Amino acid sequence: MQPTTVDVPTPDGTADAYLATPGTGGPFPAVLLFMDAFGLRPRVAEMAATIAERGYVVLAPNLFHRAGRAPLIDLGALADDSRRAALFESIGPMMAALTPDAVARDTAAYLDFLAARPDVAPGPAAITGYCMGGTNALRAIEALPDRIAAVAAFHAGRVVTDAPDSPHLAVGAVTGELYFGHADADPSMTAEQIATLEKTLDASGVTYRSEVYAGARHGYTQSDTPMYDEQATQRHWTALFDLLDRTYRR
Repeated sequence: MQPTTVDVPTPDGTADAYLATPGTGGPFPAVLLFMDAFGLRPRVAEMAATIAERGYVVLAPNLFHRAGRAPLIDLGALADDSRRAALFESIGPMMAALTPDAVARDTAAYLDFLAARPDVAPGPAAITGYCMGGTNALRAIEALPDRIAAVAAFHAGRVVTDAPDSPHLAVGAVTGELYFGHADADPSMTAEQIATLEKTLDASGVTYRSEVYAGARHGYTQSDTPMYDEQATQRHWTALFDLLDRTYRR
């Protein structure tokens, strides 16, 4: 189930992406995997393959496609905490380009690409997102609630901000199910911000689970970084597959 690289047309250009499939048979439900800020790389391909092995067609697009094809950063710097500040200086403008409107346009294109495949079952897709990918996955389901049945967001940052377009403010549009696996003591998603998110979700009547992974740092699923936490990552797989299996096999 080694993923292949495919090109996905979007309104703003071509997005390179990993595609992982279960192989023969199907059709299978579709899952989008939204990468973290470090982009498409072997770890993301590995995660896509793990999901595909459970019977899903998985598309992991390069969310930074407007800046070029992956990789767009020095992957050799991922394991070095001392180089993170420099990395984020280069990543920052690419993250800023992912406005709510851009995320909505892109996601619709990714879903169209999947829907056109004969091995993809009809109906809504699901999204699993990591770090900024989790935040953008929430943006996507808010923009396209009829096309996305569930979102899982792991160690997502800046879900709650003071901005008038903060992602948490639009959760009332969501008709599917949400799961949040928060990192512990995450400066980009504090305990106060988690409480605000949960209060907003409760008031909106959204079906969700929100859990803090005790002792896990921001980025805990990414085995090519110092933040990796094997126990938290296994918990994340359990939560993700529970959500996917319930969404598609209820």
